[in-house]
Amino acid sequence: MAISRRSFLSRSALGIAAPSFIARGVQAIDPIARTRPSHLKLSIAAYSYRQFLQGEKKSMDVFDFAGLAADMGLDAIEPTSYYFPADAPIDYFHKLQRHAFLLGLDISGTAIGNNFCLPPGPDRDKTLKLTRVWIDRAAAMQAPVIRIFAGNVPKGDSEEAAVERTIEGIKQSCEYAGTKGVVLALENHGGITAEADQLLKLVKAVDSPWFGVNLDTGNFRTADPYGDLEKLAPYAVNVQVKTEIQRKGQPKKEPADLAKLVDMLYRVRYSGYVVLEYEAPEDPMKAIPEHVKTLRRLIDAGPVATT
Repeated sequence: MAISRRSFLSRSALGIAAPSFIARGVQAIDPIARTRPSHLKLSIAAYSYRQFLQGEKKSMDVFDFAGLAADMGLDAIEPTSYYFPADAPIDYFHKLQRHAFLLGLDISGTAIGNNFCLPPGPDRDKTLKLTRVWIDRAAAMQAPVIRIFAGNVPKGDSEEAAVERTIEGIKQSCEYAGTKGVVLALENHGGITAEADQLLKLVKAVDSPWFGVNLDTGNFRTADPYGDLEKLAPYAVNVQVKTEIQRKGQPKKEPADLAKLVDMLYRVRYSGYVVLEYEAPEDPMKAIPEHVKTLRRLIDAGPVATT
């Protein structure tokens, strides 16, 4: 018998009280039931090294990327789909998983460039097929989660229609993902997920145990990005940490308060991967190791004590 996300979570709940800020936010569905202290594992997204993984400056592949992560003492890597050979056989993914394993790394997940807002037709069929293909590839790498996107409303279309198509596309994909043991994580990434309440409506409508939120700490362009992230944090199955944020009406980005973000994860008892996705303009080869050290220090320090 099919199990909804709501019933799945309620069966696993052990009576934890939700943090106080949940009561002030949107309660679209039950937060993920987490009763144990947080266990945070530090990962790095391949997108952080995008200029070295593709294009004219390409100087590494995903195997080299794994080596960089191991050198920094990370727990895992997120090899984004864009940086694999287009025609890579399934054996290629097995080899990467073995390579990472021998380096002491997990593969925390992967990401695809899908668009579920598309209307019926060849393009929508293509994005649904892409999702299924990468579910298979994630399973081959023993990656537990895939970051997915809702997409953008097609020109001349209505947001309502795009939302309905997105819900249907995610539901269909989650059914297949469940057969492979892979969770799909919807990222707050503009479009119809530009605001926390919009994204939570999608999560409520999909209501699958193989679905959750990919919490991207740098993607809200709202008046209160940290407040919006707090709304989503209890539903996160994966976390993407960026080193900058940008508030609504603010012409430039500002450094993210990494301590505040890590403490937020501890307060909601999030357990899982914290994936650094570096997008700032400084040289990633120099900047990323320093950010990794900062995040490791903050994670090792544990939650901020409160009275």
